[in-house]
This record gives sequence, C-alpha cells and structure tokens, in this order.
Amino acid sequence: MSDKLKANSLSFFEAIIMGVAGSAPAFSIAVAISGLLATAGFFATNAVLLFALPMLGIALAYKGLNQKFANAGAAYEWTKIGFGKLFGYLSGWALLIASMVFMVTGSVPLGTATIDLIDPLLATHVLLTTSIGAVWFLGIGLVLIAGIEITSRLQVVMSSIELLILFGISLAALARTLTGHAVNPFSWTWLGFHYSRASFASSALIGVFLYWGWDVTANLSEETRNDRPNAAGRGGFLSIFVTIASFVAFTAATLMLFSLRDASGFSDNLIYNVAIAAGLGKMGGYAAALALILSSIATLETTMLQFSRTLFAMGRDRALPGFFGVVHARTVTPVRTMYLLLAVGLLVIFASSFMPSVATILADSVNAIAIQVSYYYGLAGLVCAWLYRSSFRESLSTFLQYSVAPALSALLLIALGIYAISTFNTTTRIVGIGGLIVGVLFFRPSGYQHSSASQPAS
Repeated sequence: MSDKLKANSLSFFEAIIMGVAGSAPAFSIAVAISGLLATAGFFATNAVLLFALPMLGIALAYKGLNQKFANAGAAYEWTKIGFGKLFGYLSGWALLIASMVFMVTGSVPLGTATIDLIDPLLATHVLLTTSIGAVWFLGIGLVLIAGIEITSRLQVVMSSIELLILFGISLAALARTLTGHAVNPFSWTWLGFHYSRASFASSALIGVFLYWGWDVTANLSEETRNDRPNAAGRGGFLSIFVTIASFVAFTAATLMLFSLRDASGFSDNLIYNVAIAAGLGKMGGYAAALALILSSIATLETTMLQFSRTLFAMGRDRALPGFFGVVHARTVTPVRTMYLLLAVGLLVIFASSFMPSVATILADSVNAIAIQVSYYYGLAGLVCAWLYRSSFRESLSTFLQYSVAPALSALLLIALGIYAISTFNTTTRIVGIGGLIVGVLFFRPSGYQHSSASQPAS
C-alpha cells in the first residue's frame, strides 16, 4: 500500500471527456431541465445561459488553482492552503456529502431509463426504479475499483455515443419545429430577465446542479499527463462549453415542442419525450433511453471518482482517518474509499425507496446537492481570488481571470445558497444543511500532517 495515485494515466483529451461526463448533459437534461421550466417558465433558456456565467468563473478559479497546486483533494486542499484547516475540511466534507446524496440522484434515472427500454409505464414505480438503480450503482463501483485507465476508456466511448445521440435528437427537434409542428414558436423574449425573486433563487440552484461535476478533472490532476500545460485545469474549463450547447438546445426544443405545463411534468424522461415529439418514433425513444443510461453511468462514475479522491486526500492528510489515505498495490486506486462509498450509497438508495415518488426524490436531492456545491465552489473561488490578488502587477489579464471573475462568481453562489435555504422543505434542510453541520463533529485540527502531494502543474 502507498499514498501515491497512478500518475500519467489520463491524456488532455480524456480530461475534457471526464469534465463533460461529470456534468453529464443527457442526465442533467433528463433530471433537471423540467424543474427549471417549472420555476423559470419561458425564461428557462435565459437561465441556462445566465447561470453558466458563475460556473465559468469558478472553472477559471479551478484552472488557476490547479496550475499552482495539483492535488487529488482539489477544493479541499486549496481551501486548506488559503483559509486554513477548518474551512478546507468543510469544503472537502461538503463535496463528500453532495456526492453521497448524488448516489440517489444518479441511480434513480438509471433505473428509469432501463425501465423505459421495457415498459415506460412502470417508470413511476419507486421501489422497482431504485432497486434497478442500486444494481447499476454496484456494477459501476466495481469498474472503478478495477482502475482509472479502464474507467477513462469506458468514459470516452460512453460520452461520445451520448453526445452523438443528443446532437441527433436536437437536429430532429429543430427540423420538426421548422416544419410547422411547434407548439410555441421561438421568441427572443425567452432570453429576458423577468424572474420573480423566488423563481430566480430556485432557478439558480437548478443551474448550479446542471453544471456541477466538471471539476472532477481537478480531482484527477495527480493522474493526468501534462502533455499540455495544466491539462486537468484546462480540460475542466473547456468541457463546460459542450454542456452549455446541449442544455440550450434541449431547453429551447422542449419549449417549442410542448406546452409549458406538459414540459414541466417530464421530471425523469424529458429526452425520451423530446425524441418522440420530434418524430423519431420508437427507435428515437430507445436512443434517448440509451443516452440517459450512458450519461447516468458516466456521471455516477465521475462523482464516485470525486468522492474517492477527495476522501483519499483527506485521509492522506489525516484530516479523516488515515485508513482511507492509501491505494491498492495492484490497481493503484483508493479502494478503501470505494468500499465505504458502496456500502453507504446502497443504504442511502434503499432509504430513498420509501419516498412518495421519483419526482420528489429528484427535486429534494437536486436542492440539497446545490447547497453543498455552492459552498465548496464558492470557497474555491474566493481562495483563487485571494492567491492571485497581486497578479495585476504582472498581468491585468491574469488578474481579471483568476481574481476578479472567481471572486464575483463565488460571492454570487454563496449568496444564492444562503437565500435559497429559506425556501427549502424539511427534508432538504436536513440533508443540505444538516449534512454540512454533522461534519464539524469529525473535524480533528490536531490530526493533520503535511501532504507532499500538492505540486505545481507544469
């Protein structure tokens, strides 16, 4: 056993694919776009573009921080360096909680998409859906335990097929609307800013969830080849533009093909409905279900990677038990963190089967995750702004990219998270806020030791 991950395992191209897989366009569209339509209405297209801006600011922060300190702990390590042990620990803990909640959010659509291939009418059956999702979850975990290289190769294949399917359905939907089948013709007013105060906050949280996940590239920085400067940081930044294009295309297509009331009800199979409405028939529906399955597998994999690498880094530092801070001698992966994830993940998925509906599971978990993400993204943005605060002396461009943009994005995300708490139901408050508070009980300020893993990404 050692505390070193397998270096030079991922290329720059694979880093970009990992970032796309983390944001999971098909999964995010299927799970969250209908909720965005319910809150933002016809301004959902604007919301997709508007809330991409703080994500780009945080992506610049990750790019700048990864250039200074490449570390599997990423946000945890950087926040510890910038603001001390407690804030670093809580940043890492927030990612762990968000990842754990996501085990449910990611597994349920896998169950739904699998059922769609057999009988879509069964997709509302909560116990059946969560049980199938649990089987997928366990299988994905076993692949990750096998090693990062096989995981990356699978990601490239799955994400390529997923993006091709989404592109095809988008083109078919556009062609359908141009031939007189649009329920709502496109209007430039959809890009307006006519939000109510409550709908703006709710839309913002969904936006955070939509774009979350690209930062897995930073957690894989110790395993990424620097055949290009700062490959992991640049890969995460570039991946966001792919997801922006897919989100805009499907949001606009949904608004044109369906009434707002119908579109808001597609909480777990929106891509399937768009494919059918675009005139692609059963084969289009099967392709949509396949895209959702591939995307859900991909995003579960990347979320597991984030969880395992962050817990590994925290264990290596002794911020959490050192038992987790070692890798397996043969696979060179932190398998102990994966065993914990599989055990707790299956327990959380089982607990979710008692919730009243699939839609309720997804809505509550999206909000709970968004709070955690807003917190640790926000801290990373502030850390980057602080560490680059004097860069204007050498370059105004560097100062704007790595200090101004991250600071503004971080403040916006933290403010939105604080405001949104007042709109949550009891379940979301317990998971979203309680999960973060519980972490304080495990904080051990005297347990840290210096980590030698952080190094400049050449």
